[in-house]
Amino acid sequence: MGIDPISSFQKTCTFDCIYCQSGRTEVFSCEREVFVPTDEVIRELRSVPDVAVDYITFAGNGEPTLAKNLGEMIRAVRMVRSEKIAVITNASLIDRKDVQQDLLLADRVEAKLDAASPDSFKKVNRPMFDVIFENILQGLSGFRKIYKGQLVIQAMFTAANKAEAPRIAAMALEIRPDEIEINTPLRVSPAKPLPPEDIAEITAIFRKACGDRIKVRSVYEAKLEESRPFSRPATERRRGKENL
Repeated sequence: MGIDPISSFQKTCTFDCIYCQSGRTEVFSCEREVFVPTDEVIRELRSVPDVAVDYITFAGNGEPTLAKNLGEMIRAVRMVRSEKIAVITNASLIDRKDVQQDLLLADRVEAKLDAASPDSFKKVNRPMFDVIFENILQGLSGFRKIYKGQLVIQAMFTAANKAEAPRIAAMALEIRPDEIEINTPLRVSPAKPLPPEDIAEITAIFRKACGDRIKVRSVYEAKLEESRPFSRPATERRRGKENL
C-alpha cells in the first residue's frame, strides 16, 4: 500500500529521469517542506478497507524525502498499522543527516543508483544543479553503516546506461546493500525497456560481482502480482491510466 507524502498535481523532484513514468519534472526543489499534513495521511489511512498488506510504502509524485514530516508520518503510521514500512527514494538527499534520521525509522529503504559517473548521472537522471553524484555515493555508504533495516539498491537500465553495468555493479558492491534490483521501464515510459536478453546479461554481471554476498533480482524474473488501486482517480493522477 502506497503513501504519497508529496501528493501534488505537479511532479516535485530533484531529478528529471529519462524513464520516469510520472513524466517531466515540473518543480525542481532540494528544499524539504510539509506538503501533506501528517494527520491528513492518518485520516485517509484509517479509511482504507481491511485488506492484506505486506508493506506500507512511502513513494509518490516526486521524491518522498522532500517531505519534511516524513519521519513524523512514519511514526504516526506505526501507531495505527502493524505492517512493515518501506521508503522508495532516488537517494538525492541521502547525504543529509535529517534525511538519514527519517529513513532510519523505516524497515526497508529502496534507493536508486542508475549511473557510474557524473556524466552518466546527468544523462540518465538529469538532476537539478544542486545534486552532486559523489555526495549520493558517500551518503549511501554512510547510511549503510548506521542503518539496521533492509537496504535495497534499485538500478534502472535503458539503452543510455546499459554499458555502465559493470561499473554500477562495482559501486553497488561497495555500498553493501542487502539486495540489488535490476530494472528496466516496463510501465509506460518515455524510455524504451531493454529486452530480456540484455537484462539477463546485466543481471549476470551483477551476480558475478556480488557472488553470494548480495542477493540480485531481475525484473524479468519476478512474478507479476495483480494489483488494484484503492482510489483509481488518485492512482491515475500519479501513474496515468496506461500504468494501472
